[in-house]
Amino acid sequence: MSSSEPTIIIKKVKKVTGDGHHGGAWKVAYADFVTAMMAFFLLMWLLNATTEDQRKGLADYFNPSIPISPMSGGGTELLEGATIFSAKAESNAKTKRKKETQSTAEANDSGAQKPDNKSTSQALKEEETRIQSAQQAALEAVEEDLLSQIGGDQTEGLASHIQLRVTPEGLVIELIDTNDNPLFNVGSTKASPIMVLLLDVVAQSLSLVKNKISIVGHTDSLPYSSGRDYTNWELSTDRAHAARRLMIAAGLPTTQVNEVAGKADSEPLVEDRFAAQNRRISITILKS
Repeated sequence: MSSSEPTIIIKKVKKVTGDGHHGGAWKVAYADFVTAMMAFFLLMWLLNATTEDQRKGLADYFNPSIPISPMSGGGTELLEGATIFSAKAESNAKTKRKKETQSTAEANDSGAQKPDNKSTSQALKEEETRIQSAQQAALEAVEEDLLSQIGGDQTEGLASHIQLRVTPEGLVIELIDTNDNPLFNVGSTKASPIMVLLLDVVAQSLSLVKNKISIVGHTDSLPYSSGRDYTNWELSTDRAHAARRLMIAAGLPTTQVNEVAGKADSEPLVEDRFAAQNRRISITILKS
């Protein structure tokens, strides 16, 4: 062979091919196995975490022979594991038992006379009328006793200081001032001798009743000199407390006093706001 001729090189390439395709059936089988295990563990958990009634509700839900409402189930919410039909049946049973009980009670009471609503209402009205009459009689007794006391020789001159009037709250005893015989010193809470005598008479008359009383002080519209913190409001309140202390000293029980207040010149007795009659102590025998 001549050296000028080209050299021929033959290269053999080995082609490697894989095995044939085995298919995906094993994946399906594995998925079924995992699903079955999950369902098994879910079943075990449900058996352990639910009560007998809840399991019965679940069984009824999956039972195709019974038409179940979507609200049925074994949860702990509305029906507590019972089906809609069992709840309805129980409700019907309770209603039936209630009707039977009512029928039995009506049968047992058939011989007894039913209460007459009209008679009951009439009895209440009669009782209310009786109580009002008794209260009115008590107030009239106090009024008569007061009038009889101020008409005596020892209490001469008291009649001009007492006014009696009946209000929805009760009997009001007004102890009013006069220019000639004031009940308190001017601008002071010191009671005059006639005021002490008046309160002693009132306290004796109040012993006839057990009703609570209200004591309210009033003044005229004459103000204090400017620059003082003490006003007619404080004066009227302090005079009411002074009257309370004098009546308690005369024998009035402390428990009978229901209210002590001062209203200054806010409720005048006469139109002239500077008149002496506006300076007064109002004692109200309250209706019980």
